[in-house]
Amino acid sequence: MSPEEIVDGQLAAYNARDLEAFLGYYAEDVPVCAFPSGDVLADVSGAAFRKRYATLFAASPDLHAELVSRVTHGRIVIDQERVTGFMGNETRTAMAMYEVGQDRIERVWFAV
Repeated sequence: MSPEEIVDGQLAAYNARDLEAFLGYYAEDVPVCAFPSGDVLADVSGAAFRKRYATLFAASPDLHAELVSRVTHGRIVIDQERVTGFMGNETRTAMAMYEVGQDRIERVWFAV
């Protein structure tokens, strides 16, 4: 699969709130970093990644991320998304940058 196909797959699993499918698109101990600092966010990286998204999916029955724009450069995919139903009724604009390996997302940055 191409980097875009992998990122598309995780987005579809996110929108379905299918935790196991979603996690399947990420390296087991995926580091989640703040952008632009690059600081690893320990509360959502590695083992905490599963817990973070299990909690989010359970608390957000109407969760949906709409792709607004995308830039792809080799293994890097940058998505701007409009997320609705976040933790109930909240709507957010999100920017995520994914570093995609052979078959999984190996690192992700979120603009904070």
